[in-house]
Amino acid sequence: MMKNLAPNVTRKRLMIELIYSIAVDKNTIQDYFSKITADLKLKAYGKPIIFSPGGKGKEENKGYDAFVPLIDSGISVYVWTSSRFVSLIIYTCKDFDSKKAVETTKKFFNATKSEFMEF
Repeated sequence: MMKNLAPNVTRKRLMIELIYSIAVDKNTIQDYFSKITADLKLKAYGKPIIFSPGGKGKEENKGYDAFVPLIDSGISVYVWTSSRFVSLIIYTCKDFDSKKAVETTKKFFNATKSEFMEF
């Protein structure tokens, strides 16, 4: 167990990993950020940043790295297109409904398998 070095700082982290069954591209990821922030009542203060290394690195690692800054921290999304795998972290300095976050994410990506962990 990790020692809490800043007990006075509120933090909530939720990792969700899933196998998806929809087509995913930059627009899909932007739509996900819009949906999850609206459903969890989180406010973005900037536009999402979405990278796709396209041809650099290993073929099996092709996909997207994305981040949207929130007033209360941020959401990072990593997509492996060949494996149809998503790994994401919602990190906030305020509470949010984890169950709703998991359900929204599973439904959005039409997940066939999923796992999550709050910490």
